[in-house]
Amino acid sequence: MKLAFSTLGVPGLPLSEVTALATAHGYHGVELRAHPEEPVHTGLTAEQRADVAAAFKAAGLDILGVAGYARVAAPGDDEPVFTEVRALVDLARDIGAPYVRVFPGGGDEQSAEEADATAARRLGAAAEYAADRGVRILMETHDSHRTGADAMRVLGLVGHRQVGALWDVMHTWLGGEQPVDSFAALSPHLGYVQVKDIASAEDTTPVALGAGVLPLTDVVEVLSRNGWDGWVCWEYEARWYDAAEPLPGLLGAGREHLARLLNESA
Repeated sequence: MKLAFSTLGVPGLPLSEVTALATAHGYHGVELRAHPEEPVHTGLTAEQRADVAAAFKAAGLDILGVAGYARVAAPGDDEPVFTEVRALVDLARDIGAPYVRVFPGGGDEQSAEEADATAARRLGAAAEYAADRGVRILMETHDSHRTGADAMRVLGLVGHRQVGALWDVMHTWLGGEQPVDSFAALSPHLGYVQVKDIASAEDTTPVALGAGVLPLTDVVEVLSRNGWDGWVCWEYEARWYDAAEPLPGLLGAGREHLARLLNESA
C-alpha cells in the first residue's frame, strides 16, 4: 500500500512546504484539498496548474486526488452540481490527479430513495465526462451516506467504472459499521481509503494515529487480508479544530504507525 496525507491537515500551507513535509517523512503522495483558501482550487490558470503538476513531479510525489466539496445527492437543480463536478475533474486532469472526491450531501427534506436516485443520476451523467479526461470520481462515505452500505445503494445504481467510493473509516465506524463489513460493501468500487483517529465518538477532535478510538488495526488487517494494495491517506482535520496539535510534528510517527500496522498484518 502507498501512503499519503491530506492538505486538510495543513490548511493554506504553500505547496513547496507540503512537498517538503511529504518527502521528509516518507509519504508517497498527497491529497490536495480544493478550496479557494488553499493553493489548489478550480480558479487556477492553466499556467498555475502546470506549475502544481511540475512541483510534485520534481519532488517525486504523486498527487493522489483533488478533494472537492460537490454534494451529489443535495436537493435542487442538477446543473450547478454538474458544473462543480466538471470543474473538479478538469482540475484533476490538469494537475495529474487520478481521483476527485465528492460528498453525498443529501438533505433532510428528501427520502433516502430520493437522495440515492439524485446522486446516482448526477454521478452517472458525470461519469463519461470523467472517463474522457482519465479521472475517476469517488463519493466519500460521509454525511447522508455514512456507511459502506449507504454508499453502495448509490454506486450500485450508477454501475460505471469511473465512479467509485472513497472509504472514510471514521464515518463508517460512527455509522455503526465494522471495517470488515465496510470493505465488503465498498471493495468492488473502492478508489482509496482515508484513515484518521479521533478522541471519542462524541469528540471527533483529530489526534495522532493510534492515540484515539478508531479501529485502524482492523482496517489495515482487512485490507491486507484481501490483498488490497492501493492508497491509504491520512486525513487530519486540522482545518476544523483550532485546538488540534499541528500535523507536521505528527507526520513521521503517523507514517511509522501505519507501516507497523501493515507489517503486522502481512
